[in-house]
Amino acid sequence: MQTMTQQNQKGFTLIELMIVVAIIGILAAVALPAYQEYTQKAQVSGSIAEISGARTAYDVAYSENRPATFYTVDNLGLAASTERCSAFTVNAPALTGATAGAQATAIQCTMKGSGAVQSGTVTLSRTADGVWSCAASVEAKLAPSTCPGV
Repeated sequence: MQTMTQQNQKGFTLIELMIVVAIIGILAAVALPAYQEYTQKAQVSGSIAEISGARTAYDVAYSENRPATFYTVDNLGLAASTERCSAFTVNAPALTGATAGAQATAIQCTMKGSGAVQSGTVTLSRTADGVWSCAASVEAKLAPSTCPGV
């Protein structure tokens, strides 16, 4: 007769636990930078969304030949500071002598955010023909395709 003592395994061995911890560490090392980049992209997009609403007011003021003193943050419907923009800059258009294709900075937002986004800018420029363009002073990978970065 052969007697074998059989023990039921209860729980995990140390090696199994170490393997699980290592796998979680590798996943975290890959996921964290991707998440940070994603949040920075969202911050840039949020800044563009906050500044874009002022384009209509700017165009209306331009078509009404408002004086340069009219082009202020308040008159364009912007707040002094928002969740994504720490400050706005508004420049009056050159109402006379503007070249048809020349870009002129109209509205600019100094961004709030993390990492490379902090203190970056989003600039909306307008030609005398009324064509708007956007540029961001952040890395190209953080800026949306409609508002290219540097």
